[in-house]
Amino acid sequence: MAEVITAPKKGKSDKPGQLIDMSWDPITRIVGSLGIYTKIDFENKEVKECYSTSSIFRGYSIFMQNKDPRDAHFITSRICGICGDNHATCAVYAQNMAFGVRPPALAEWIVNLGEAAEYMFDHNIYQDNLVGVDFCEKMVRETNPGVWEKAKNTDAPNADKHGYKKISDIMTALNPFEGEFYRETLQVSRYTREMFCLMEGRHVHPSTLYPGGVGTVPSIQVFTDYLVRLQRYVEFMKRCLPLHDDLFDFWYDALPGYEEVGRRRILLGCWGSFQDPDVCDYRYETMNEWGNAMYVTPGVVVDGELVTTDLVDINLNIRILLGSSYYEDWENERTFVTHDPLGNPVDKRHPWNQTTIPKPQKRDFNNNYTWVMSPRWYDQRTDDHLALDTGGGPIARLWATALAGKVDCGYLKAPGDGTVRFHLPKTALKGPVDFTWSIPKWSNAIERHRARTYFQVYAACTALYFMEKALGEVYAGRTKTFSDFKVPEEAIGCGFHEAVRGVLSHHVVIRDGKIANYHPYPPTPWNANPRDVYGTPGPYEDAVQGTPIFEENGPENFKGIDIMRAVRSFDPCLPCGVHMFTGEGKKVHEVQHSPMFGAVH
Repeated sequence: MAEVITAPKKGKSDKPGQLIDMSWDPITRIVGSLGIYTKIDFENKEVKECYSTSSIFRGYSIFMQNKDPRDAHFITSRICGICGDNHATCAVYAQNMAFGVRPPALAEWIVNLGEAAEYMFDHNIYQDNLVGVDFCEKMVRETNPGVWEKAKNTDAPNADKHGYKKISDIMTALNPFEGEFYRETLQVSRYTREMFCLMEGRHVHPSTLYPGGVGTVPSIQVFTDYLVRLQRYVEFMKRCLPLHDDLFDFWYDALPGYEEVGRRRILLGCWGSFQDPDVCDYRYETMNEWGNAMYVTPGVVVDGELVTTDLVDINLNIRILLGSSYYEDWENERTFVTHDPLGNPVDKRHPWNQTTIPKPQKRDFNNNYTWVMSPRWYDQRTDDHLALDTGGGPIARLWATALAGKVDCGYLKAPGDGTVRFHLPKTALKGPVDFTWSIPKWSNAIERHRARTYFQVYAACTALYFMEKALGEVYAGRTKTFSDFKVPEEAIGCGFHEAVRGVLSHHVVIRDGKIANYHPYPPTPWNANPRDVYGTPGPYEDAVQGTPIFEENGPENFKGIDIMRAVRSFDPCLPCGVHMFTGEGKKVHEVQHSPMFGAVH
């Protein structure tokens, strides 16, 4: 059996404490079904156990069977009402491979512009209108009044850039519906969504995206309308990024030890984003080459080391494990793909060979307790099945790109020294500005949040470059946006992309001209999965388990803000509601316990 991979135990006290069961279910919008169940030691101020649950079964992998392969992107975009375009894009990538079609360059630049706008829109609305509430005045005063008092007396180092003199002023500006910055970012979300619609027709289910290209009419006017909004966004980010840096830096200073909140071992996955049409032909045989040409570099980072940037390697080592989820094993079911087009053997637990066999049952934290399976990445060097996380998307994308040193498009550059450097040009009211993201010391809640803001700048920089490339095609008269194709009788395909909150892959098997097997794996299964067959907890569970409690409230009026910050730092779709029950609290006698196995052991 492979060695169990989990975070080091973060709690430092061996003193027996009274464990109290506390649950938040649902806490955030994964069809309203994400639940976090914990056992908290209030005497030692630490979360001792955590279980992540999802109570809704979707079943897309089942009803995709026997569908026309040309409909895959239309159907799978409905998997999510938040990032449906990411699914559509990834499905198109898989279709392009299966159909053997290469879109014209202009079509790729248009898709890249649409996806860049989606990153800008979604990260903005999440960062400042949803998760930002966890750091606003009202929340801080209720959970950490001592921190609020310190914020009132702490100058904001970048006040000259964003306009808020004190850290407390930033917190007040983030108050929902009343805060000045909160309201401003709602307007930003409106025009970034308009940018998306200019490229892909409709948000969030694209109406102009197809295998082989796009239906967008590439007029000068449509690109001008996009560019006007993009310049406005660039100017906004010149204020937004320094504001968030001030806020997050303050947190470390105000609460020493806060770096432990949401911290886990550095196990990050990024599948890459933004194709380069000069290199990408969607052939599996050249996937390593065109994957490394992406404008976000794919990669697996283990303990700070970039293990691979090869999409073939990434693909072949994906494993779908069971353990604590409500499914039957498919070991004796049909094997669809024995070898990839390069002749490499394909594992039975690879998405190409997965069969979904649901088995509804009562939730049991000693056995099975969620509908989420356990995606893992098999590290051939160590024979471990790694519980990679996406860190909410941006931190994994930035980390892999910074280490790989392959991206340089003028407005941003990853020189390979552990940094990503950004250049925002002159805008209407502000001069040019340079920013640098550097690999942090930890993969924790604060750094996941910080990376989200920096990736908003990343998306803006790439959009500026994509706009230049798209207009270059139009000015040269190369305005074709679609390539013809035929659906083969038999084929396989895979698409790799980055949804807003992290890795996204679609795997399709075509037999007799119909879909025989189809498995999409978005970021939430990678982050929200339960303990697998080896006892390894999923990333939410691992990040919360061992997290110290800094909230000043006791069990009677406990809000769980540190736990919420840890979970929400992964951007688990969009938060919509928090419900909690404690009753009188259940006392549990604490015995020898290892967080990698759970209470059953």
